[in-house]
Amino acid sequence: MHRPWYQQFWPWFLITLPLCVVVASLYTLHLASTNADTMVVDDYYKKGRAINQDLSELKEAERLGLVAELGFSDGQLTLVMKEGEHNNGEAIYLLLSHPTLAEQDVQALLTSDANGVYRFRPDHELLKGQWNLQLEAFDKRWRMQQRIYLPTADRLLIRAGS
Repeated sequence: MHRPWYQQFWPWFLITLPLCVVVASLYTLHLASTNADTMVVDDYYKKGRAINQDLSELKEAERLGLVAELGFSDGQLTLVMKEGEHNNGEAIYLLLSHPTLAEQDVQALLTSDANGVYRFRPDHELLKGQWNLQLEAFDKRWRMQQRIYLPTADRLLIRAGS
């Protein structure tokens, strides 16, 4: 006597394989729709045109001979302008951008204390790994940038043009 098809192993095995593929596809679709790619830029043409302005600001920092010293300890960043034609007490924009996670980026306007030291404590703990550091004058006439690794026990020298 034959058992009905739904009581046998092989039909259920053959149904289960495509069903697993459908479930995995739906999960992949969910991941793709909820996690946007932050590295894709909508206005790429404007970004490309802005590169020339960025280069002039970088060249100005190199012409001024700017050198900054960056320290990181106890969750606080300290910055000292060591060399170059820098106006003491001038405010500086700091941008720490993570290469892949835009929600981790940190941006601040820094002012110096009486000793010429700029201090900043981020709202959240910075992830371990590589970061893009950008320092820019308040009036946007010069810019320095460098890829750094955080956290670091050593003080980092940021040289314009390197």
